[in-house]
Amino acid sequence: MNTDVSADVVTQAREWAAHDPDEASRTQLLALVDAAAADEAAAADLASRFVGPLTFGTAGLRGAVGPGESRMNVAVVTRATAGLAAYLDGALDQPARVVVGCDARHGSDAFYDATTQVLSGAGAQVIALPRQLPTPLTAYAVRALDADAGVMVTASHNPPADNGYKVYLGRALGGEDGVGVQIVPPVDGLIAAQIAAAPPADEVARSAANVTPAPADLVDRYVARTAGLRGRTEASNTRIVLTPMHGVGGATALQVLAAAGFGDVHVVAQQQQPDPDFSTVPFPNPEEPGAIDLALALARDVDADVVIALDPDADRCSVAIPERDGTWRQLSGDEVGWLLGEQAATDPTRSGDTLACSLVSSRLLGRIAEHHGLRGATTLTGFKWIARAPGIRFGYEEAIGYCTDPESVKDKDGISAMLRVATLVDDLARDGRTIPDALDDLARTHGLFATAPLSFRVDDLSIITDAMARLRAADVTELAGSPVASVTDLAHGSPELPATDAIILTTQADDRVIVRPSGTEPKLKCYLEVVVPVPGSDIPRGVAQERLRRLGADITAVLGL
Repeated sequence: MNTDVSADVVTQAREWAAHDPDEASRTQLLALVDAAAADEAAAADLASRFVGPLTFGTAGLRGAVGPGESRMNVAVVTRATAGLAAYLDGALDQPARVVVGCDARHGSDAFYDATTQVLSGAGAQVIALPRQLPTPLTAYAVRALDADAGVMVTASHNPPADNGYKVYLGRALGGEDGVGVQIVPPVDGLIAAQIAAAPPADEVARSAANVTPAPADLVDRYVARTAGLRGRTEASNTRIVLTPMHGVGGATALQVLAAAGFGDVHVVAQQQQPDPDFSTVPFPNPEEPGAIDLALALARDVDADVVIALDPDADRCSVAIPERDGTWRQLSGDEVGWLLGEQAATDPTRSGDTLACSLVSSRLLGRIAEHHGLRGATTLTGFKWIARAPGIRFGYEEAIGYCTDPESVKDKDGISAMLRVATLVDDLARDGRTIPDALDDLARTHGLFATAPLSFRVDDLSIITDAMARLRAADVTELAGSPVASVTDLAHGSPELPATDAIILTTQADDRVIVRPSGTEPKLKCYLEVVVPVPGSDIPRGVAQERLRRLGADITAVLGL
């Protein structure tokens, strides 16, 4: 036997295979065990599949698809669902009603089947959504159908090899502010404990007896609700280029746009249909360099007014616009958040009095709220926190996630965000104005805010730990030429926020840097923001960009990366 494969790993693998209910997965794993005896690459691959169970947390499960305890597979999903069912059974006085949906990734169909059947086998009443629908439809269904919980099988914008499993709660367990919102502590820990106590996957009961299809008109109701956000139905002259990024949002997005009066829509044909291999992009995230190149090329060809890119499960939305000189520019998540925040703040038909964003998003949303007599709220990162802001009217995070209709979907929703952006472009055009004009207006009113991300991807997580330790030990006195006014370490929380591994540095010039490890990737992330006064009509964007460059260089030096 290859010395790189321990007997314990081989024993674990064979034991796992003995209880794997998926024949294809079981066969693949046993073949890998045999190959590992003579092949170093196979040995390393086998060992990587048994480095510990895939952790269930506030993001649910997410990982590469394949056999083994450290991968996403039918066995892992089966035990996770058994744990969820046990939690719901213990927390409710009656059988749980659970909505289940899935995207089109590798494994999604099998994971969807396992989820519905295990819940049914445990006595829950399962409401099965049609397959290959956007994640916002699952969040919508939990609220619209007054379900006790929801499960969405998706890995959002992760690489093609991945899949995932996220959980929402209804009113009985989520509370009034958490209806249709993803789980937060301590619920994740309670579910994880039940998963750990679940029997082997092949011993978990499965049944279809309690599985019923979702109401036939559910998608139509979502489409009508979302299309109605425009406020009128007459035909718009706005020309839109749309890409669903090989995901499941295309059909629903087109239905919404058509119902709202946006008929001049051009879809990127190469990316229109679901494709689990995401064949035209190296990484299916609209924020990644090159991801929207096909959409931009189409926009130039058809002389579009706006480009909208949905991520693969359509819970996030990226926007690109033509500048005054005819060049195209992709807006940052913060810029879209400012525009939609201003739109929400000035719309008297909206309910709620709070504009909410994550800690690492721009502070300008709070200024917009204050300017319009509304409340600004800052939360921890992630929509599981943003959506829980009491009285939320609008919420966003800089990672292109927007909650624009919290009464309907209390989560990020790329399709409703798409509709809000299209409406904004259309409304501005009626007054002979554009998105750049609206951004200039915000700068003249509040000062020029400019943000930029700075990330360090690592192979060794200790590099991140060491960098955070260096930052905590450093005496940082100046950033981008301005004295540091405050350093806040959130390791133990603050009066406004619970504890999280993040450090905030602000300067006398009101610039800010937030440094934190990513919660989903092996990255150390820095969020840079500068604020430049705008004393006249000219917008000093060049000054802001140079300040951002200096800010990034200075914090990089402090981190030693």
